[in-house]
Amino acid sequence: MTKIKQITQQLEKLAPAPYQESYDNAGLLVGDPQTTVTGVLFSLDVTEEVVEEAVAKNCNLIVAHHPIVFKGLKKLNGNNYVERTVIKAIKHDVAIYAIHTNLDHVTNGVNWKIAERLGLTNVKVLTPKKQLLFKLTFFVPTDHSQKVLDALFEAGAGTIGQYKNCSFRTEGTGTFQPGDLANPVIGTRGVNEEVNEHRIELMFPAHLELSILRTLKDNHPYEEVAYYLQALENENQEVGAGAVGELAEALDSDQFLHFVKNQMQTPLIKHTVPLNKKIKRVAVCGGAGSFLLPNAIRAQADVFITADYKYHEFFDADNRIMICDIGHFESEVFTKDLLYNYLSGIFSNFALCLSEVNTNPVRYFA
Repeated sequence: MTKIKQITQQLEKLAPAPYQESYDNAGLLVGDPQTTVTGVLFSLDVTEEVVEEAVAKNCNLIVAHHPIVFKGLKKLNGNNYVERTVIKAIKHDVAIYAIHTNLDHVTNGVNWKIAERLGLTNVKVLTPKKQLLFKLTFFVPTDHSQKVLDALFEAGAGTIGQYKNCSFRTEGTGTFQPGDLANPVIGTRGVNEEVNEHRIELMFPAHLELSILRTLKDNHPYEEVAYYLQALENENQEVGAGAVGELAEALDSDQFLHFVKNQMQTPLIKHTVPLNKKIKRVAVCGGAGSFLLPNAIRAQADVFITADYKYHEFFDADNRIMICDIGHFESEVFTKDLLYNYLSGIFSNFALCLSEVNTNPVRYFA
């Protein structure tokens, strides 16, 4: 029987929790991680109606993009929709899990789903994040190098962009003298020893630090492992805000706007004056993305697709790029399909359901 914890562990392989913004509140918001799963309902938001839908479909876990609890709750009196939703979920034993800005920041996340809908190719992170990588340097006898490396690769180290099992090694002589209480694998207590060793260097995501070091020590032959860690300023090309890619063929502005309206199923697009050229390179950011406009311009995008643009912010396009505001809900609604497809490839012993509730609080009058 599958527990909620097993579901959330898989979701955090897709979008590790440490990748969320400091202001965010992703994770298991309601429920016991040890509860057995009867079914999972995927939704963009969580409302009272979504909880009722989960109960009707025998789903005791809701996986949503937006956290229903975003700021701290001081009371649960049912005075607003957040409190009423949480109370209803607790009453019906429905757990709620949010996967928010951490899913925004990973490849194959929210922005990759938008890119997929638009058929973009050569998709890359628009604004890679820094300070998310460590370099591990360690020393190991040459005849044990590959065994230790293979274990570290399996644990998630040594990936750089689209390349796996990346490392660098140099050969030299290690010296040591085991103490009286030592239990050396190589050498004799009180006797100086020289061993042919490799110095090995490789990178890994910072959030894997504990598991990487555990793997190193579990697979290294020495009683005491010589190693050191270095925090890197390198950009992590696999983690960051927004995405940028290219259309299969360049489109003029009217063609492009009709294409986006159809593919993203939005009733309208607010946009700046089209540029006097065809559109080929496209930057995207699900949800509120105006902060990424300078990055989209630097990436030489012809258009920037996002949501929640304010009136004066449209002026910032300054005839350098076309801004398209397609709506917050519309930019992220396909996230639930992304999550459904991801988990359906892992679990098959309970129901996985897409929510049919339209949680968009915005209505359009034409």
